[in-house]
Amino acid sequence: MKKPWSITTTVRNPYRLRDFLGVLQQLEGSEWDSENQKKYQILLIQNRLYGYGTNQFYKGLSRDKVSLINDLSRDISLEEATDIFNEKDYVDPEMRGRQSMNPLKKMGAATVKHDKVVITDLGKLFLSDSFDLGEIFFKFFLKWQIPNPVSRSDYPASEGYDIKPFVASLHLINTVNQKEIEHGRQPKGVSKEEFSLFAPTLVHYQDIGSHANKIIDLRTALSGRTSEEKNTILRSYKTKFAREFLETSDKNKINKLLSTLGDYGDNAIRYFRLTRYVYIRGGGFYIDLESRRAIEIESLLGHDSGASRAFESAEEYLGYISDISQPQLPWETSGKYIEIIAKLIEELRQYENSLQTEKMRIKNYREMPNNELKNYIAELREYRRLLQEKDNQEKSQTVEQIESYIANFENIFNLEKRSILLEKLSALGLHALNDAERIQPNYPVGDDNEPTYTAPANTPDIECFYKDFNAICEVTMLTRREQWYHEGQPVMRHLRDFENEHGGKPCYCLFIAPSLHRDTINTFWNAIKYEYEGQAQKIIPLSIDNFVLILRTLLQMKNKGKFLNHSELCRLYNEILDSSRQHDNSGEWLQSIPITISSWGESLISRI
Repeated sequence: MKKPWSITTTVRNPYRLRDFLGVLQQLEGSEWDSENQKKYQILLIQNRLYGYGTNQFYKGLSRDKVSLINDLSRDISLEEATDIFNEKDYVDPEMRGRQSMNPLKKMGAATVKHDKVVITDLGKLFLSDSFDLGEIFFKFFLKWQIPNPVSRSDYPASEGYDIKPFVASLHLINTVNQKEIEHGRQPKGVSKEEFSLFAPTLVHYQDIGSHANKIIDLRTALSGRTSEEKNTILRSYKTKFAREFLETSDKNKINKLLSTLGDYGDNAIRYFRLTRYVYIRGGGFYIDLESRRAIEIESLLGHDSGASRAFESAEEYLGYISDISQPQLPWETSGKYIEIIAKLIEELRQYENSLQTEKMRIKNYREMPNNELKNYIAELREYRRLLQEKDNQEKSQTVEQIESYIANFENIFNLEKRSILLEKLSALGLHALNDAERIQPNYPVGDDNEPTYTAPANTPDIECFYKDFNAICEVTMLTRREQWYHEGQPVMRHLRDFENEHGGKPCYCLFIAPSLHRDTINTFWNAIKYEYEGQAQKIIPLSIDNFVLILRTLLQMKNKGKFLNHSELCRLYNEILDSSRQHDNSGEWLQSIPITISSWGESLISRI
């Protein structure tokens, strides 16, 4: 029976894949025998990368083991992790380690060579300090195919599998767009629902055209219908489609497939978005090709049909997908590079004219060799992001935008991708507040400057530069004790590194969360009142409601035609820090912060 392709759902967070790889690195060069397979799983448990917070994992464990796992103030020793693993009493214990390594093998970040664990060149790039999340996954997805010698039994060619899912998905979206143009309609990509139904079930590259036709036919059937009629037609269509795909009338299997496809599709969109070759449009409901990479996409689709390649062995295939120098991309020629640069320059000039900013001096790129052309493209894209952030700052100044930020903050628990959205909203809110010289979010972005994921763990979420002071902003949706575990030390470390890098001005840290856990506040309290690494720090902990209170003050000033200078924000930060000296404990100080913000706001409004 056929099954849809899927990107791993075992590890949904790409940064967590990196964490898994970092733990596996401890075993690099070791025999991948049953003992080290178990040891890998034990190391994941020790690092709370596996099992933590999952009731299914806790099942069968003694109460003291569960308490140890949940007590984030305690490190788990290797011996304790081994006891936890053994207490699970797995039927095939070494299989757990193999299963945890599979996503890393699947993406070519790690492999087993001559029976030993090997971190590949792609894996080393992933573990490097300067890794580019989009580049990592683009290099993998270009080559990931079904069938392949690693998963031949899962997707045998004899059952009709022959596809590169990422490349074929780009073809599918492009074909649908072309068909819409042929019908005299505006192309819009494919909806999330269409993608989830038709992309994972596209298992042979020769079916791209027929799948695109099915999308167009379904749209035609739904056009002009009432909501109730659309739901009825869609349910009937999905059932029929699933029955034909599975070649069965078993209702349980059909329902299971339809339920699974939503999960597979959503996960594929999440990962494909990281590559920067697709983007989300239509209020988040449609997936389309990234128009800013039209030259690259056109070259890729003209060069690669989405068909799988033949490999003699698993070793050959794994060697290919882990080789960061392969394949040579069809636009890696001087002619295509020059086309890309010319298009980028045109876009940059539009931003510069709109922002009325000084124009960047363009290098004599037509005389550059290929490697310099490639680097210049990266340089221009980085400059574009600076202009996009400047554009964000200008657009954020209107009353309507500030009202929309407040509404989204207050409604954040009802919105998708809350962690990503909180980082984006915080950056936009900081843009809106005053005359910052630069607000720099560190989350990865697409060419549209929309975040594709949250900021990596080794950097501040947002960096803020002002005339008289600098700051970082750290945000989290965590509210329980995990907040302290994941944010306490890292926030203080990020601030100290930022202070060391940007000395000469006072440096602050704004910490924003839905609510603030007592352990987090106590940790920051000690750093503020006493020291962290020998020196006191300036950390401003705010709940989302507290930050909204600041934005509401800004809104009042905007409505009266007044501007909030960055010096006034600095005054607020200092008043919050000064108030810590008036309280005997962190809880009292935390309760006083909204009072301090209100008093600060009233002082500003009274001057108008």
